[in-house]
Formats: sequence, structure tokens, C-alpha cells
Amino acid sequence: MFGYRVPAPDQAMLISGGRRGMGAAPFRVVTGHGTFVSPVFRKTRFLTLAMCEAEVDENCVTHQGIALTVRAVIAFKVGNDTESIVNAGQRFLSDQDQMSVLTGRIFAGHLRAIIGSMTVEEIVTERQKLATEVLETSKAEMAKIGLIVDSLQIQSIDDGQTGYIAAMAAPHQAAIQRQAKIAQAQATQASAEAEQAAARNQAEYARQTAIVRAQYSAEVERAQAQAAQAGPLAAAHAQQEVLAAQTELAQRAAELREQQLVAEVVRPAEAEAERIRVLALAEAERMKIQAEAAASHDRVALDRMLIDQLPLIVKEAAGGLAGANVNVLNGADGLGEIAAGLVGQGLTILESVRQNLGTSRAVADGEGTARTRHLGPVE
Repeated sequence: MFGYRVPAPDQAMLISGGRRGMGAAPFRVVTGHGTFVSPVFRKTRFLTLAMCEAEVDENCVTHQGIALTVRAVIAFKVGNDTESIVNAGQRFLSDQDQMSVLTGRIFAGHLRAIIGSMTVEEIVTERQKLATEVLETSKAEMAKIGLIVDSLQIQSIDDGQTGYIAAMAAPHQAAIQRQAKIAQAQATQASAEAEQAAARNQAEYARQTAIVRAQYSAEVERAQAQAAQAGPLAAAHAQQEVLAAQTELAQRAAELREQQLVAEVVRPAEAEAERIRVLALAEAERMKIQAEAAASHDRVALDRMLIDQLPLIVKEAAGGLAGANVNVLNGADGLGEIAAGLVGQGLTILESVRQNLGTSRAVADGEGTARTRHLGPVE
């Protein structure tokens, strides 16, 4: 619509001309909405409400007389209220860039004043306190020209060539360097310990691995040795069993041979010795009978006596065989042969006694005759 004007969101529209709606102000302020402006009777100008920036680079002297160069940045803008807009419009509408210049000068003066009442240590360590005091002292003055400050930032503080700040920071730097060295040494030690621990772990792992490998190798070698010895051991066991069987067989053969020797040599020798003993007994008995017969010259009595002694002779012969270990190989026939042999031996002994008695008697008769002849008749 012709003559209708609308300010931007960050602008204040200042309408001059006429008297309606202005009050004590030389112009009417419109923000946030549009209005109809007569092109002939009214004049419209715009004042920025956007954020502005001013920089301060000021040489200041502290309470200690040390010169410092302080750099700061101020963020400010025109106030949103009508009074602030009117005050700022009356001062800066024709040259709005002067707001930054004037703001910088105002803050430079307050900054010098406040720094002059502080020491270097306070300025360096309490920058926020410095900024707060500068803002508080400049607030009323800035409000008079329609400006408000959003923030003040102290960017740098430099003492030039004096080296005061560096000297002041030296103990802290030394402490920091010392702590840094300590931390570095601790880190190096921790790293070395970690490396040593890792090396120990690797060595332990290698040792464990070597032990396990050695155990596996030993088990494998043991199994191989057992497998290699299985055949010879089995053969040795078999040979041992064969030797044991052969030994047992030899023992049995020796026992059998011993029995055969006993049956073939010992027993016949014992039987022969017994036979000799019986014959000796019979001979002794014969001599006894002969002596008795010679004494009695009784042939009939002698024969009777021999007959009576025959069972005793046979009994003595049988008694001699009773203690002997005689092997009977043909059963009942063998027993009959042994009995017949005993009877035959008794008859043989009896016949021998008779012959000896006859011979003895003849000899005795001859000796008596000779004795008679030798003696001759008795005178």
C-alpha cells in the first residue's frame, strides 16, 4: 500500500514530522509492526537494534606502577525500550558507526580507572572481577546514550618488556614443569613396568608353552618307546613262559629219572643187601645148629631141627624184604614170584646146611678115627 512502512525485526523506525504521538520526543518510534506514513508530511529513518562490537586496546598502569596493555571486546546494542531508542537515535542516527567508537572510549576510561586500583596479581588472576567492575561503572553512562552492554571480555594482558607477569608465573611454571616431569617420569615408569610385566607375561607364557610341549614330547616318546618295546616284551614274556614250562618239564623228567634210578639201582641194591644179611643170619644159624648137632651126633634130631628152623629162615628173609621198597610191576603174578623166591631161598639155605653138616660130620668122624689110631690101644 502506498505510504505504508514496516521496519525490520532488528530495526526501530523513527518517524519525524507532525506532532501526533511523539510526546516529548522529536520523532515517533515504531518497532515490530508497520504503520502508514504520509510521504509528503512525514520522514522515516531506521535505527539498528542489532548487536554491535567495540574493541579496546589500552595502556594502563596498575596500583604497583607497572604498565600493562589490556585488550578487551565489548558487545553492546541499543536498548529495546523507547527511551533508549530515542536517546540513541538523537546521538547516532546520522552516523551509527560512532556507537562503537564512543563505547570503546567509554570503556577504555573505566578500564584505566579500575586497573589503577588493582595489582598485577589481581588483574591476572581475577579477570572476571575486572570485567564485572568495568561493566558496573559504565552501566549508567551507557544508559544515558541509549546503549546497553551484553558482555565484556578481557582478551589479553601484556606487561611489555618488564617481564613481571613472566616472573610471577615462573614459580607456577616451575611447579607445573616439575609436576609435568614427575608425571612424565611416572608415565615412563608405568610404561616400563607395563613393558616389564608384558615381558614377564610373555616369558611365563613361553615357559608354560615349553613345559607343555616338553610334556607332550615326553608322552609321545614314552608312547613310542612302549610301542617299540611291546614286541620284544611280548617275545620275552613268551620266552619266559617257554623257559618256565621247560624248567617244569625238566624237573618232572629229573623226578622221573630219580624214581627210575631208585627203582633200577637203589631198590635192587637194598634187596641185595637184605639178601646178604639174610644169608649171613642163616649162616650164623647154620653154625649154631651144626655145633649143636656135632654135640649130640643125632642126625634125626638135626634134620628135625632144620625143618623146625625153616619157617624162621623164611620169615627172616621176608622180614628183610618188608623194609625194602620193592616195585611190583606184574600184579598178583609178581607177588607169587616173590613168595616162591622166598621159599626157594629157604630150601636152598636148608640144603646148604645139610651139606655142610654132612661134610662136617665126615670130617669129624675121620678126625676121631685118626685120633683113635694115633692113640692106639690103651694099655
